[in-house]
Amino acid sequence: MLGVEWFLLGLILVVLALLVLVYNGLVKARNMVENSWSQIDVQLKKRFDLVPNLVETVKGYAKHEREVFQKVSEARSAMMRAQGVADKAKANDMLTGALKTLFAIAEAYPKLEASANFKELQEELSDIEGKIAYARQFYNDAVLEYNNSIQTVPNNVIAGSMGFGKKEFFAIEGEEKKPVKVKFD
Repeated sequence: MLGVEWFLLGLILVVLALLVLVYNGLVKARNMVENSWSQIDVQLKKRFDLVPNLVETVKGYAKHEREVFQKVSEARSAMMRAQGVADKAKANDMLTGALKTLFAIAEAYPKLEASANFKELQEELSDIEGKIAYARQFYNDAVLEYNNSIQTVPNNVIAGSMGFGKKEFFAIEGEEKKPVKVKFD
């Protein structure tokens, strides 16, 4: 009888160890998603802070383009108010579209395009856009790994009972799917 008790105790310990390992793995995957989302936020904030400088530079040359400046301002405000992945993705699309229009107008002003300040802002924005793209890819990879881990056996049993829910991808919508026609010299 003593052997059966030891066997049951060993089995219970193995099951508990498995539960702890699975739970810890799920927590790590969730934390990776949250960390990668914060990296997107950092890059979006950099772009958000750059936009007023860009607008002011363009305003100096294209004072009569109020409608465009208004759209950029509205898009920037929408970005500030956005909460969650879907809202931020939508606001990001809106800001990207407004910036494309701003750069299209800038092409009509040769002195503006030749301005060292404008070129520097363009380069900085281009660099930030590249970092945003990388951060989005990293985030979506982390979401894929996390979602896969909470949906596969035996993790799905533990994930469901411990409140681990599916995460949203940062998807490209609308304007961002169109080809970019911003001209950098």
